[in-house]
Amino acid sequence: MIEVKNRKIKNISINVPGSKSYTHRMLIAASLSDGVCIISNPLKSEDTIFTKNALQKMGIKIKDHEKGFIIHGTGGRLSPCSDRIDLENSGTSMRLLTSVAALGEGEYLLTGSDRMQQRPIKDLLDALNQIGVDALSVGNNGCPPVKIQGGNIFGGKVSVNCNISSQFLSSLLLIAPYTENGLDITVSKGPVSKPYVDMTVDIMNKFGVKVVRTNYSRFIIDGRQKYKSGDYSVEPDCSQASYFWAAAAISGKTIKVMGISKDSAQGDVRFVEILEKMGCNIDYEHDGISVSGANLCAVEVDMADMPDVVPTLSVVAAFAKGVTTIKNVAHLKAKESDRLEAVAAELSKMGIKAHYNDRDLFITGGVPNGALIETYNDHRIAMSFAVAGLMVPGIFIKNETCVDKSFPGFWNVFNGLYDK
Repeated sequence: MIEVKNRKIKNISINVPGSKSYTHRMLIAASLSDGVCIISNPLKSEDTIFTKNALQKMGIKIKDHEKGFIIHGTGGRLSPCSDRIDLENSGTSMRLLTSVAALGEGEYLLTGSDRMQQRPIKDLLDALNQIGVDALSVGNNGCPPVKIQGGNIFGGKVSVNCNISSQFLSSLLLIAPYTENGLDITVSKGPVSKPYVDMTVDIMNKFGVKVVRTNYSRFIIDGRQKYKSGDYSVEPDCSQASYFWAAAAISGKTIKVMGISKDSAQGDVRFVEILEKMGCNIDYEHDGISVSGANLCAVEVDMADMPDVVPTLSVVAAFAKGVTTIKNVAHLKAKESDRLEAVAAELSKMGIKAHYNDRDLFITGGVPNGALIETYNDHRIAMSFAVAGLMVPGIFIKNETCVDKSFPGFWNVFNGLYDK
């Protein structure tokens, strides 16, 4: 447990690590590629290391490099793995690698933490079954652990429900080039978090694979393609940037996050547009994006496509005048924690009115007070509520090391905000 220092912060430019979402996807594409890839500026965190270690168990040679990783692609051929593959609570690793395992040889067992074993994956398993993959939930409850039988995948038409997670679609997309006949994917419901689908397609295109799409409803990928080897770079993570833009918003300071462009495919870059609606000034500069704080007012905003920054927005809303309505966020119940319940509970401890229903979250701004923040072993709860401590004395964050899941250097960067 740590106490967040309630001290004056300064105008500053900061750097955040590479995108977690891009890192996962690049690790997989490079591993399946036709040769040697160098991945620069990857995020090396607990979650991405779970993906890296799992790929190594599947026979991929991956070495650390001064720029990031050197990965020897195998052209889509994966080795048998008799050991279980433990992915702890990395939902991205579990969902993406469930399909990847289907390209291998023999049976693969993917498991995780107690929380992971409560997180639904049935819709992805059903989709894999449609294309002839033997994929099942060991507990027969639609959640991990999962068993996947690897082998040749003929492909064809498949329908997938993505109203819980867009990662089910991304998982199928990533393996589609390595099927015999390609995949013709129809999205029956959703997807939520659409920008993450765009990121997957962006990675596939960068690695030389063509995707034909009709918005978010249909995706056609020819089979017998291969990801091209080469040098690739991971752009900075907009989800991690959100904490520092939020710090600017509530403090009145100006904070620039370096290396992020308005044109990023990461959906969370649009968090700054919400802050602008709340009263902040935004500057899109050649080397990054700056947020300058001001008097904040409440907003009504649909966050279906930006779930990871909902806790960040919720903390900012606690300092805004009026009632902020955060719409279409039911899928936050199935994250590392039930983030709707977690956010409402911890804001209530701080004296801020917060409640939610089946789809939406409501926060009435006020004067927050100090509190002991339970993080629920959820990195995004820890980092979001740390921001509140910059302006509110007496904020203590339990289990502060849970940030290592996505941002191992968070506290060092965060402490650099203070005006010495």
